[in-house]
Amino acid sequence: MDIVKHNQVAWDNQSNLGQSRWVQPVSAAEVTAARAGDWQVILTPTKAVPEDWFGDIQGKDLLGLASAGGQQMPLFAAAGARVTSFDNSPAQLAKDRFVAQRDGLDIAYEQGDMADLSRFADERFDLIFHPISNVFSEHVLPVWQHCARILRPGGRLLSGFMNPDFFLFDHDDLDQGGPIQVRFALPFADSEQLNENDIMARQAQGQALEFSHSLQTQIGGQLDAGLLLAGFYEDYWDTQATSLNAYMPTSMATLAIKPKT
Repeated sequence: MDIVKHNQVAWDNQSNLGQSRWVQPVSAAEVTAARAGDWQVILTPTKAVPEDWFGDIQGKDLLGLASAGGQQMPLFAAAGARVTSFDNSPAQLAKDRFVAQRDGLDIAYEQGDMADLSRFADERFDLIFHPISNVFSEHVLPVWQHCARILRPGGRLLSGFMNPDFFLFDHDDLDQGGPIQVRFALPFADSEQLNENDIMARQAQGQALEFSHSLQTQIGGQLDAGLLLAGFYEDYWDTQATSLNAYMPTSMATLAIKPKT
């Protein structure tokens, strides 16, 4: 199976359906506020990223990695960054383009796989903003390796990702009020759990295939790529989104910095 292509179509469908919070473009008022220095963004479902994680983004080269949808990238551009939006979904990139055209913003657009950033030169960016999306990539280590390569010395990688324990459970069953019980071994891969008919049905509904990644590959992978961790927090999902909220945080975020020497 071509997982990258499958998830591209799934996210195009989700974006076109317009029901998910992750496909809702920001308003013109939010862009105006960002131009005045008033903006917040998220790497995980609910918690705003600490302001000091960014440093001064004015005039900095910023890559939005798997972050399209008309949300964070327009705000960064309005706040003065030189923004490139990179995403697997043309429909999601079109949301960024829509806001940019509506509000007179300058954003570059690139469509592709988050695990292959070979088109970008070494030390191309000052900051990479990578919200909770590597759950849709079968392999996460290439993501960190590419990010470390294309960051300039002193550059920052802000990333959000799922708690791998989230994938121990059958969430279809939980959504129907079933008991919380361990169902799957880790690492989890939708491509190994679903039959072909289920996979195609999920794609049509805008549900991409998901993959768990261990803390060793998520955090250790960044360290092995040569980055230094400088910040960390955990987050919960939206209220009522999952019954696991009562038991554990379902996501986390890291700030990593590329050493200057």
